[in-house]
Amino acid sequence: MTRTQEIETRLREALAPSALEVRDDSEKHRGHAGYQEGGESHFHVVIRSAVFEGQSRIARHRAVHDALGKDLMGRIHALSLDLGT
Repeated sequence: MTRTQEIETRLREALAPSALEVRDDSEKHRGHAGYQEGGESHFHVVIRSAVFEGQSRIARHRAVHDALGKDLMGRIHALSLDLGT
């Protein structure tokens, strides 16, 4: 399973999103810190979930980080998030 698939799976299971897009932006960071040959180091995630209703921006980010888990977060160099309900 790729990191992209792993991110999608964990977010779907934990947050039951109505919309989810996981984009590997690694190639845009070629030559920068954290870039890994083959990609899967820099991601942008757009997610809409009712779980986020009434949560602050920080609480939403924490929910995503918790859903992904420390093991997966440790294998990702950069994660950009667009979170909403």
